[in-house]
Amino acid sequence: MEQVKLFKGVDNDLPELERQINRWIRKTGVKVLSISGNLSSQPGASGGPMSSFAAGDVLIIVQVETDKPLG
Repeated sequence: MEQVKLFKGVDNDLPELERQINRWIRKTGVKVLSISGNLSSQPGASGGPMSSFAAGDVLIIVQVETDKPLG
């Protein structure tokens, strides 16, 4: 069955978010079908909305194939 898992973090701590996602994949043993993400800049962040240095939330969507429902 196909399911999704959402991960939320902040862009100034991407290495930890990456470790969290990789640990979850190893722990559950799911087959990853796709991974996509979105970066949302925060109002009032320095550098403007198009700056790669603006602080923001990161949402990662992992689509997986699994034999049992995720909990």
